[in-house]
Amino acid sequence: MAALRRLRQCPSTGIAISHFHTSSRASAKLHYKMLGGGGSGGISMSARMKRMMGAENVAVVEPSEMHYYQPIWTLVGAGAKSVTSSARSTASVMPSGVKWVKSKVQEMNPDTNTVLTDDGNEISYEYLIVALGLQIHFEKIKGLPEGFEHPKIGSNYSVQTVEKTWKALQDFKEGNAVFTFPNTPVKCAGAPQKIMYLTDAYLRKTGKRAKANIIYNTSLPVLFGIKKYADSLWDIVKERDLQVNLRQNLIEVRADKQKAVFENLDKPGETKVLEYEMLHVTPPMGPNLVVKGSLLADEAGWLDVNKDNLQHKRYPNVFGIGDCTNLPTVRTAAAVAAQTAILNRTISKVLKNEKPDKIYDGYTSCPLVTSYNTVILAEFDYNGQPLETFPINQAKERRLMYYMKADVMPHLYWHGLLRGLWGGPGPYRKLLHLGMK
Repeated sequence: MAALRRLRQCPSTGIAISHFHTSSRASAKLHYKMLGGGGSGGISMSARMKRMMGAENVAVVEPSEMHYYQPIWTLVGAGAKSVTSSARSTASVMPSGVKWVKSKVQEMNPDTNTVLTDDGNEISYEYLIVALGLQIHFEKIKGLPEGFEHPKIGSNYSVQTVEKTWKALQDFKEGNAVFTFPNTPVKCAGAPQKIMYLTDAYLRKTGKRAKANIIYNTSLPVLFGIKKYADSLWDIVKERDLQVNLRQNLIEVRADKQKAVFENLDKPGETKVLEYEMLHVTPPMGPNLVVKGSLLADEAGWLDVNKDNLQHKRYPNVFGIGDCTNLPTVRTAAAVAAQTAILNRTISKVLKNEKPDKIYDGYTSCPLVTSYNTVILAEFDYNGQPLETFPINQAKERRLMYYMKADVMPHLYWHGLLRGLWGGPGPYRKLLHLGMK
């Protein structure tokens, strides 16, 4: 309950891939050549920057004592992995010799090349990598986040609520199992339906499937944005008797009565109330509020970067990576991995007063978990065109891809990406290349 109270008090800081928060408890003014954030992209880039300009010139601003590999939470919510397997201490993943500034960013001032922290410290920089992630907004759904204090409801999008998903799944007896996708951009756009497929598999394994109605209510007009993979997912939906309702947006949870209220986005004002025995909520998400309130934001509040090289459009000594940016691609850890090599090259060119020459094609990947041993590996670019690694049809469910998702990728994340040793355009492609050496 204490964790849920913290979630209620700080609804916008629940889970961001890259929290760019800030500050050391020192009173002296701090200055670094390179200042960056402490999430996946931020730590990976700090490791690369350490090699490029020396550890003493690099600082990472991050308030959290724990660092989480969030892509595995899909499997945590289905009981296939433990939440502890997703966690490491921030100290253990911080590049050695790099300054860890422990506090929270209150304000970014690109005109003065400074960052102000919530404890009153001002940090100046020559170059800034913004890696703030996005904001989770459970509070934008009426009845949340306090509704998580009731049983039968969970969310794989927060460390405080992911284990509640697994508890709700274990406790399921009969009735509606409901899964949602909000009317906002989200991180890992496949995750809201992955837990649906895993729930179906679990209920079949435990003999409860016949008494379950599995319902996926999504605000989107499609099941998945890339047709090649969407066609395969529709086949799975039909084969497994899953109910998909498009353009349905969760607006309220009455957790004490186990009811969820959805608005029909094609008929504004029209609502439908669903009773549930299990409810998985994907929360609304939006730009990080520090970015949104700064001169670095675009009109929508996202970090305004060049989509080809990740350099800020108006401040050439500022760069961005990951979920906080306005890059027109799906926000995933694989996208961050792809962006690290591009950004590393961009910064190396800028330091030499040369024009960035490496172009990011928008590569992103979504391993669509469809059971406890199968995955459809979706990989695509800015234009929504498949950009696949393997010489096979990746739209088919495969056991090998599940093994990669569940076991190989976490290892590469902790021991490769965060150390700045793995990643680049098409990280799976690079993995395959390494395997063939």
